[in-house]
Amino acid sequence: MAEIKINQLNFAYDANIPILKDISLILDSTPTAIIGQNGAGKTTLVKLLKGLLTPSSGEILLNGKNIKDLTVAQLAAYIGLVFQNPNDQIFKSTVLEEVLFGPLNIGMSKEKAEEKAREALRLVGLENQINENPYDLGLSERKLIAIASILAMDTEVVILDEPTIAQDYASKEKIKGIIRKLYTQGKMVLTIIHDMDFVAECFERTVVLAQGKVLLDGPTKEVFSKEDKLKEAYLELPHVTKLCKQLGYSETYLTIEELVAAEEQILALENV
Repeated sequence: MAEIKINQLNFAYDANIPILKDISLILDSTPTAIIGQNGAGKTTLVKLLKGLLTPSSGEILLNGKNIKDLTVAQLAAYIGLVFQNPNDQIFKSTVLEEVLFGPLNIGMSKEKAEEKAREALRLVGLENQINENPYDLGLSERKLIAIASILAMDTEVVILDEPTIAQDYASKEKIKGIIRKLYTQGKMVLTIIHDMDFVAECFERTVVLAQGKVLLDGPTKEVFSKEDKLKEAYLELPHVTKLCKQLGYSETYLTIEELVAAEEQILALENV
């Protein structure tokens, strides 16, 4: 299982304007969401994890090895990033070619790459569109192609940048299933996202960034119980959590399923 240790990480594009300030985290196979308002430093942190930027100070260790000693190409075999905008990622003329590119580029054999590509396309529900030009498909489908292209690389770490953008209910359910599958395989799944409902439903751990610092870090239920702190970061509660607060519940509930289960338990105890 992969582990990423971030030790006293600092970064600034301009020496007078720090973006990340003394970030220290240990990331493991617990599905983790990194949330915060625009400008909080989420995307910068991900770019540092991918080796696309170099820290001003501090270090990032991947399985005990400092990533500064790895090239971006070498890191690609370990850390896969699905871009927020699939148009920044897609450039091949067919869906299958697009999904094959990543695994072939990291040295996977043609036979294994095609096996992984077809498997990934099945997971996102695009196995019947392998010969289509990605740009003949809608934004939602292009996002799923981008996800498939990273899944096919079979990396230890998968980072999803705003995975629910342009996705309908059915596609979100597919992505939830993919996250669960990656978790059962022992892979690290990280997301940077503004969709608090999706965080509540899919991610066991949540890290809140505000003004370049870690404001909160812990189990997702615990993080969403700290409404005052979240307000400091200008973040909303998930809809179910907010509704329960308005109805006077003292317990923090993240999903409808949690709320219904709790109510059923209370009714059962009352009927004993």
